[in-house]
Amino acid sequence: MNRAWAVFKAHPYIGNILGYTTLFASADLIQQSMLGGKPAAGSTSEDSADVDWHQTARVATVGFCFHANFNYHWLRGLEKMLPGGGVKAVTGKVVVDQLIAGPLTISAFYIGLSLLENKNDPLEDWRQKFWTSYKTGVVFWSTMQAVNFAFVPPVARTVFLGGVALVFTVFLSALRFGVDHKSTLKWIKDVSYYLRSQFILPPILACVSKDQKLLYLAPLA
Repeated sequence: MNRAWAVFKAHPYIGNILGYTTLFASADLIQQSMLGGKPAAGSTSEDSADVDWHQTARVATVGFCFHANFNYHWLRGLEKMLPGGGVKAVTGKVVVDQLIAGPLTISAFYIGLSLLENKNDPLEDWRQKFWTSYKTGVVFWSTMQAVNFAFVPPVARTVFLGGVALVFTVFLSALRFGVDHKSTLKWIKDVSYYLRSQFILPPILACVSKDQKLLYLAPLA
């Protein structure tokens, strides 16, 4: 584990990009297998009765071409703009992130997939689903980004963001491919609660020093 972490620190860009792209593909596979997402129009995949691999490849391509690269450079720039993990700095980062990165990443997801599917109107899905996605994202991402900016070392923030994005991308993919948004919202709430209770809060509490100053997340230290 220590050796893998050393390699990751030496080559953060490659590790972040590959990890984030894999998580995007995994998110689509989860929504297809667990939430019953309908295949995209025009899909010709016949390799599996349950999984549309062409759809998964398109989702992974969008994640690789835009989201992975954007988030890697965006988080580095945001840290330089508002350095530190204090309350003021973290609040500023979260607000700026939701005002700029939130709309851009959601828009890139819907428009990018429509372009890859050669839709006549690449903005159709964006017009129909952007506002629902953004409102959900503001609540979800504000909490997760606060944890990211406050406790995760800068070198690992894109990977942490990718893990959180796995959950949110399941929601976007399910909404994009026709799954009932109410059942999807219930799923994302359940998963978010599980992540907070099992993987976020325990490491943070374990890292509280004697003088009550919070340190980095234990698994990423």
